[in-house]
Parts: sequence; structure tokens; C-alpha cells
Amino acid sequence: MNAFVIMSNHIHLIARTQQHFLLSDFIRDFKRHTHKTMIPVIQSELESRRLWMLHQFQYYGSRHTPDQDFQIWTNNSHPEELVSAEMTLSKLNYIHQNPVRAGIVEVPEHYLYSSAANYCRQKGILKIDLL
Repeated sequence: MNAFVIMSNHIHLIARTQQHFLLSDFIRDFKRHTHKTMIPVIQSELESRRLWMLHQFQYYGSRHTPDQDFQIWTNNSHPEELVSAEMTLSKLNYIHQNPVRAGIVEVPEHYLYSSAANYCRQKGILKIDLL
């Protein structure tokens, strides 16, 4: 993974796949893995919004995915191939500015759930491969 920001209702990623691995397959596998990992954690944690979150995930799971008890992710995504250095830099700045635009922090690198700190040569919460 090269960059990310996790907001309360969406995430943005910049990631590379191997040549034979389609971006749509990566997104599918990412959603599957995080879903299987997150539901047990949410069920076991004593977080104050746990029951509300499980109710919401169960509600959407029953409406949109007949063979699934919970649905965390939407069935759509908006992948874009970054075809130039300018486009890559633009997207990198866009995702890191999300928490600033939302009024959560004043500077991107102060947002914990982002790779912005990594790009400022600070320690982030995840190890990433800088672009």
C-alpha cells in the first residue's frame, strides 16, 4: 500500500497490484478480508456504538446480500488507474486533505488514520511504501 486515509464513512487507498492481478480482484479481496476480520472484532469489543453498528451492518446485509448476515462495504467502488505523476500527486494530496476538509484536523499529518504522517517523515500507524 502506498497511501491511505480512513474516514468515518469511507476510505481512500493508493495501492499497486502485481501485473497479473486485476485491481477489481484486489478490491474484492480487500473487502472480503476486512469484513471477515472486522465483524468478530466489533462483536467482541465493548465499544459504546457496537450494538448500533452491528444493527446497521445486519440491516444492510439483509437487504443487499442474501447469503450474508452483515454488510460493511457497499457493493460499488470507484477505482482509478493513476496514469501520470501529476495525477498520482493530485490524488495523494486529495486523500490526505480529507480530514482537513472535514474539520477534524488542521494539517493532514495530525490525522492518525492516514498515511500523511509517513509522507512527512513521521511514524504512521501503518508501514507503507512511499511513492
